Amino acid sequence: MAAPATPTKTMVVKIGSSTLVHAKTGIDRAFIANLAHQAAELRRMGWNLVVVSSGAIACGAPLLGFERRPHDMPSLQACASVGQCVLSAVYDEEFRSADLLTSLVLLTRHDTARRSSYLHARDALTRLVGLGVVPVVNENDTVTVDEIRFGDNDTLAALVSCLVSADLCVILSDIDGLYTANPALDPTAEFIPRVNKIDAKIIGSAGDSSTAVGTGGMITKIRAARILMTAGVECVIASGAAEDPLVRLAAGEAVGTRFVPPADRLDIAPRKLWIALGDAARGKLTVDEGAAHAVVENGSSLLPVGVTSVEGDFATGDILDICDRAGFVLARGQAEAPSDELKLAAGRHQDEIAQNRLLAALAGKPAVHRDNMIVFA
Repeated sequence: MAAPATPTKTMVVKIGSSTLVHAKTGIDRAFIANLAHQAAELRRMGWNLVVVSSGAIACGAPLLGFERRPHDMPSLQACASVGQCVLSAVYDEEFRSADLLTSLVLLTRHDTARRSSYLHARDALTRLVGLGVVPVVNENDTVTVDEIRFGDNDTLAALVSCLVSADLCVILSDIDGLYTANPALDPTAEFIPRVNKIDAKIIGSAGDSSTAVGTGGMITKIRAARILMTAGVECVIASGAAEDPLVRLAAGEAVGTRFVPPADRLDIAPRKLWIALGDAARGKLTVDEGAAHAVVENGSSLLPVGVTSVEGDFATGDILDICDRAGFVLARGQAEAPSDELKLAAGRHQDEIAQNRLLAALAGKPAVHRDNMIVFA
């Protein structure tokens, strides 16, 4: 492999199944060969590259005789197992031709749900990048039951970007960026080159996936971009069919839609990034307008009095989504009490909680403490 120069920046690229695998012809080897060429050029430009690759199930399905993506879990897992071998072999061959070494990293939520294992994953990826390797990361769909689902690898790309302290995350798809509406359905849809804040309007402009081999849609990419903006990492959604998009982005060209984090998001504590990304939310707290303002604008803890409803069955320390009345996720944090207690405490003032024998342990405590909460950008 080529001796690594002294890369000073790191780029994470997420490649969707619809970009990487074609329903009739299978894996697009030419695309991976071009990706390897771009990786080599990025190395010369001072960039490391980490690849988050979908496509294992889409690769394995035709090899096992499935004409379309199966629906039962054992078949999906079998397809992932076979397809991952094929996919990894092609990455290895094409990147070696470009004098680059790849590695395979398979992750599940179990690997990141605990902070200690999250840090181990971070250390392993950081070491690989430091050794000049191009890690190829995927969800371990062969053993994961609840994560072979819509949009999984968009979130995984955001997680990996935070783990390796990426300077840029690029999500390659079958569309060239974000539009005001789905351009496949609305001819008046306008392209959005830059996003500085993701609000309900931006999320509402996202359409669904229209491909047979993918599981993600624009909405999952927007959610991933929002997490990245919260972490202070720039994100670009671009077309995988564009000419050398990674190299052009590294050179400063405008490609796709760029999501730019606010300046105050450049120094987020690593522990808060784990809260945002390490584990899936186990429940949801809906809050009133006063509590929403206190959390978002004032950086306050969330008090039980501001909670209007509690959903889910969770324990103390579990990760919760904090939403406004419209269902928009404002923040994520760790529960200070289990779900049954918070359901009883919701909407109550502290003095009322203190006088309730069942809730006395919650007296003086928030539902979610600000030190264990991250507010999304």
